[in-house]
Amino acid sequence: MAHGEFGEAVRRWRDRVSPEAAGLPTGGQRRAPGLRREELAMLAGISVDYVTRLEQGRASHPSPQVVEAMARALRLSGTERAHLFRLAGLVPPGPDTVPGHITPSVQRLLDRLTGTPVAVFDASWTLLMVNQPHIALMGDPSGQRGLERNGVWRHFLGPGTGARRSPEAQRAHETALVADLRVASELYPADPQLRRLVAELRAGSARFAELWESGAPGRHEASRKTVDHPRVGPVTLDCDVLTVAGSDLRIMIYTAEPGTEDAERLELITVLGTQSLTG
Repeated sequence: MAHGEFGEAVRRWRDRVSPEAAGLPTGGQRRAPGLRREELAMLAGISVDYVTRLEQGRASHPSPQVVEAMARALRLSGTERAHLFRLAGLVPPGPDTVPGHITPSVQRLLDRLTGTPVAVFDASWTLLMVNQPHIALMGDPSGQRGLERNGVWRHFLGPGTGARRSPEAQRAHETALVADLRVASELYPADPQLRRLVAELRAGSARFAELWESGAPGRHEASRKTVDHPRVGPVTLDCDVLTVAGSDLRIMIYTAEPGTEDAERLELITVLGTQSLTG
């Protein structure tokens, strides 16, 4: 790997991204244009120390997940992203692996949803990014690694996702998740992470295995979730899943009915989240 070239490219692209474009608050004096290392680290979900070592050529062989997260945080185009993978000594993701790229146009759409909790997943339900209101509502996922970042794994084998549904909605949700993974496995048969995920789920969860073998079709309906927030108490929200044509990204959006107590609680959660960021 051309350590120095990788670090130089990251620094150059970091200087190019304005904090406004990255959806960050822009208060205070800034010595230089572009993103600070701390901001890039936060956006990519990695440590500042690791960003520093990568930029200085002292860390080598970043994982594909780290390179993907940095490319996303730096708002790279498809060509630039492929170049960053090659500089890291990695083969850019091909058409037979699950896409993890959030295109600039989708990113601009997400930037406009500033007061709304939003999470973006790939076709296998691995978390790619969350915005600040989502962190305020559901907690910070930046410490999660590997399979911990996968929503299906968390549901069937992990600690869950921190939200409650009615039993009927839960069954429908499980069927839809398994159907999504089945479709992803057919579309991206060469993806090793996806194969490992399905193998672990089939071996570790009788419920997943039963749904997988049954071949039951499923789709995501608009559903209601109750989140027990540690500072505000229970808040019941509508949860919609939008799929991006062409990339199979799944955008999960939480909203509350205007004028309700839940809407007030959601607004309070978002404000509290902003304060904890700047304080």
